[in-house]
Amino acid sequence: MKIGKVMGTVVCNQKVDSLLGVKLLLVQPLDENLKEDGVPVVACDPVQAGPDDIVFFEGGREAALGLTNWFNPSDLTIMGIIDSIYTGE
Repeated sequence: MKIGKVMGTVVCNQKVDSLLGVKLLLVQPLDENLKEDGVPVVACDPVQAGPDDIVFFEGGREAALGLTNWFNPSDLTIMGIIDSIYTGE
């Protein structure tokens, strides 16, 4: 799993049937120090995250399993909203 920060909402006027009703968010991946790590990505959001939320997300086949309809083309799905991070320092 990876962590990221929600930057905004992605709006589209057409989706495949398996993604109808699924919110899409723009997420900036973060490293372990919460610094930007790469380019923003689009992720499905079944957990109702909002702007500036820190989230954890999964890619690959596991991303599709995070949605109600498992047979979908999702590459990234937000699995949860992070309340706090403890690094032991």
